[in-house]
Amino acid sequence: MQMDGRDMDEFDRAIVRVLSEEGRISIADLARRIGLSKSPTQARLRRLETSGIITGYRALVDPIRLGLDHVAFVEVRLRDTSEKALAGFNAAVARIGEIEQAHLIAGNFDYLMKVRTRSMNAYRRVLAEKISTLPHVASTSTYVAMQAIKEEGALGPPDDWGG
Repeated sequence: MQMDGRDMDEFDRAIVRVLSEEGRISIADLARRIGLSKSPTQARLRRLETSGIITGYRALVDPIRLGLDHVAFVEVRLRDTSEKALAGFNAAVARIGEIEQAHLIAGNFDYLMKVRTRSMNAYRRVLAEKISTLPHVASTSTYVAMQAIKEEGALGPPDDWGG
């Protein structure tokens, strides 16, 4: 069954909200939190997973405690923005582990990427050996983050999810 945010009711939104904050919660606790019994909660959860609204579960790690405290945002301009060029660039970006996020942008550059490394020297190597050699790159501009003020995967209020 294909489903999107417009098809979700208040219970579906509650499930997504709770799981986005506490991915390891038991079905019994989830059911209690959203105000349904266990069986319908489990059925709704399966439907949200099958439809692709819930895409998986993972551990959130603290990159700073792992020594990955250098964050740079990189504007990338491409020489070619045909669909074929964008697809090639996207596929190559997906293979670079240091790139945490990459977004195609409507503006005076083509992509904005978030790159996380151990140090400025490590970032310089990633820029020179990986990012600058990506297909169709014309130029890059780097902005180094001094401090993360807000960095989380919050979805916003459930009212913003459609419905």
